Amino acid sequence: MPIVILILIALILFLLFFHIRIVPQASVYIVERLGKYHATWNAGFHVLIPIIDHVVKKISLKEQVLDFPPQPVITKDNVTMQIDSVVFGKVFNPHDYTYGVENPIAGIQNLAATTLRNIIGEMELDTTLTSRDEINSRMQGILDEATDPWGLKVTRVEIKNIQPPREIEEVMTKQMRAERERRQTILEAQAHKEAVVSRAEGDKQAKILAAEAEKEARIALAEGEAQSIRLTYEAEAAGIRMLNESGISDPVLKLRGIEALKDVADGRATKIFIPSDIADTISAIGAAGEALGIGDYTKIDRSEKPEAPLPKDACIDKDTGKGGVEASKTTEGIERDLENRDSAASSHRSDSSHTPRPLRQTAAK
Repeated sequence: MPIVILILIALILFLLFFHIRIVPQASVYIVERLGKYHATWNAGFHVLIPIIDHVVKKISLKEQVLDFPPQPVITKDNVTMQIDSVVFGKVFNPHDYTYGVENPIAGIQNLAATTLRNIIGEMELDTTLTSRDEINSRMQGILDEATDPWGLKVTRVEIKNIQPPREIEEVMTKQMRAERERRQTILEAQAHKEAVVSRAEGDKQAKILAAEAEKEARIALAEGEAQSIRLTYEAEAAGIRMLNESGISDPVLKLRGIEALKDVADGRATKIFIPSDIADTISAIGAAGEALGIGDYTKIDRSEKPEAPLPKDACIDKDTGKGGVEASKTTEGIERDLENRDSAASSHRSDSSHTPRPLRQTAAK
């Protein structure tokens, strides 16, 4: 009797050991009791009653990647091509996933193929190749709505590859090459246009700068000439002021007048006006001989008068204006007058070293 009891206890423990279930994380077990849905076991420790309870399905709650083979589709413009798609989804209701559909994966595959054919059939080839985002969003919406009764949630749909026929690929390659050549031609034309415009703009700017430079040069020359004229008159005024301040005597002035008369009567003048005080000193006979051409008279030279030599000034050259030359001549004449006056004064001092002041006063008178 005790042996039978021990055997029964061991048998019960053996059966309990083999009916202990540990559900892993992110998984659920669907349990039926006597052929009916009993419970959904989540992650953790569970005990299955022998013979009465039975685990009918183990479901993963992780997001699943359903990669289906390429599907042949026909576009609106009657082009047949292969499209490969991927569906991402997860189980949100294990009960509906177990009892809502016989084979959920096969159902999603067939539903994805038919949905893809319907969407592509409304598009042309070019639109299909450039509208992947639109195809993905439309397929996700349709599949998610259709799989709700199955306990599935379609989270994302992606088009992996679109493979048009070889003939279409060749045509597309030629079209792409022609488009690239067209773009290249347009870019070269635009570059040539920009180069021509830039060159014209550069020529325009160069001419504007040249005109401005010429204008500034003319202004500078005009200002220089105006400055030269102003300095000439200032020099003449200063020379006159220096002559007035130097106290030149009448004999010196008469000597300068005779020298000026000599320059005037250089053999080219036909009429000469002589001041009265100088005319008294000229002999009537000499004047008559010159007027009548008798004796040793000076023959009138009617050839072109040579240009006067430039003053001995380092700042004067052949390009110097008339005002500058006249100013230099005036300055040179003033310096020469001062030198003559100094030499005359020194000769007076040497001849009459005892009485220089009375002689100076007599000359002044």
